[in-house]
Amino acid sequence: MKLAVWNIELERRGPGLLLRDIVSGKDAQVEAALRVLADLDADVILLAGFDYDHGLLAARHFADRLALIGPDYPHLFALRPNRGIATGLDLDLDGRRGGPGDAQGWGYFAGQSGMVILSKLPTDGAAARDFSPFLWADLPGALWPQSLPSEAREVLRLSTTGHWEVPLILPDGRRLRLLTWHGAAPVFGAPGEVNARRNHDETAFWTALIEGRLPWAPPAPPFVVMGVSNLDPIDGDGRHDAIRSLITHSALQDPAPRAAFAPADPGQLGDPALDTAVFAKTGGLRTAVILPGAASEVAEAGILRPASEDPLSEASGAASRSFPIWIRLAP
Repeated sequence: MKLAVWNIELERRGPGLLLRDIVSGKDAQVEAALRVLADLDADVILLAGFDYDHGLLAARHFADRLALIGPDYPHLFALRPNRGIATGLDLDLDGRRGGPGDAQGWGYFAGQSGMVILSKLPTDGAAARDFSPFLWADLPGALWPQSLPSEAREVLRLSTTGHWEVPLILPDGRRLRLLTWHGAAPVFGAPGEVNARRNHDETAFWTALIEGRLPWAPPAPPFVVMGVSNLDPIDGDGRHDAIRSLITHSALQDPAPRAAFAPADPGQLGDPALDTAVFAKTGGLRTAVILPGAASEVAEAGILRPASEDPLSEASGAASRSFPIWIRLAP
């Protein structure tokens, strides 16, 4: 079974605009993303940076378009993200309220830049656990920024986008629990390293959950932590200890997906073959992970990062600054 994660970056500035672009068949980014996903052909893929709407209309039309040229994903799962949900507070400390930086997660509208799971296998939505309403200040050892207004402690959620546990129903009837999230970028944001601290704690949430230090029971095995951490273990901005602790946790394993093609990145310390995204200012970074439970058997892993001479390279560049990462679990 092939599992994948991709920050597809299909968010738009207003509600309904992504659906419009998908249906039109003329949006260059959408068309490029479809081609990349057709080549990837994962069994289950978590897409981050995909606008949420009631009824999952954009996601359903996107899956329908994809089925015409590649894999068919009859099963979709998404919950409303925290992005764009108003708090009534001045969280970005710009002296005004109601802007995108004052929402639970940065966003111009409720639902912007959510997550969606596309799957060839059914999910048990009734048994899914949504940790997204959990307050940041309630996380054990939270790196709460003192620069935020005091009333934010009673309002601000930990999840920028969301933290979900979604049971995937395997062919033999067992459940594989997908622990998914999309963390804040550790840069920008309000003074006091608000985004860097929140990004750290969004990643640290999974360690706390697995170790039984939260109000919920730890996930029952087998499970896999998969998402966009926006936090490289070595390079870039952010507090790296959170992701280092996660990828080396004894309950998990890090298959360390690598790209067959990876140009040199002299400005970075880490291995360029592990980079899952390339940014103009910071270069390549490992911003996404797929971490199966320690008892799972990983047959292979990789990053779909085509070389410049590959016919898929143009579509990859037009779709997103990020590349899909994938692992294949043994039966």
